[in-house]
Amino acid sequence: MQLLQWKDEYSVGIDAVDYEHKELIGLINRLHQELDAGDPKRTVPAFFGDLLKGISTHFALEEKFMREHGYSGLGSHKEDHERLLDELRDIMDAFEDAKEIDTAALRERLDTWFTRHFRTHDAALHRSLGAHPS
Repeated sequence: MQLLQWKDEYSVGIDAVDYEHKELIGLINRLHQELDAGDPKRTVPAFFGDLLKGISTHFALEEKFMREHGYSGLGSHKEDHERLLDELRDIMDAFEDAKEIDTAALRERLDTWFTRHFRTHDAALHRSLGAHPS
């Protein structure tokens, strides 16, 4: 079972950005599967590293696109990116420090972390700029 499913409402109308959103959902879903595997304390940290790297790269692409198109919401969108990266680091630290893993709480936190940004900042980007070639 997957934790996150791609929804049309997540689309920002930019092929490259939407592709990366789908890739990030795939990473989160692989992390979700790894939590159910044999020894998540041993295997999950590498997935967190991949997720942090993928998200950092994605945010840089999104911010480049917003700068190129003169998007007026760039400042607040970029601030949310920084907040999200900080939250992900907090999630990673909490996982590392935990003696026991509450997989249900971790799943819920990742789902909330990811979908909140899609529904707010990315939705505003899509409404403002519409579909543009990547």
